[in-house]
Amino acid sequence: MAIVINLDLMLAKRKVKSRELAAYVGITEQNLSLLKSGKVKGIRFATLEKICERLDCQPGDILEWTGDTQEEAGDDANASSPW
Repeated sequence: MAIVINLDLMLAKRKVKSRELAAYVGITEQNLSLLKSGKVKGIRFATLEKICERLDCQPGDILEWTGDTQEEAGDDANASSPW
């Protein structure tokens, strides 16, 4: 995955529980868990805004680009493509 989600790290730094953040943002704990694990394809800007508001951080504190273009295992349809 080229984008790494560091939400767990920010939650620990701010001493905020996942349950509290989910309630503040207005999403389920399950969806927050999926977001933390990186098993989502996208995030709404409004959701990202609420997360950053509660954690007093910037989007770049949560999302990190690693430059790794390797697709997840099992999804190698474009593995040979440099794009």
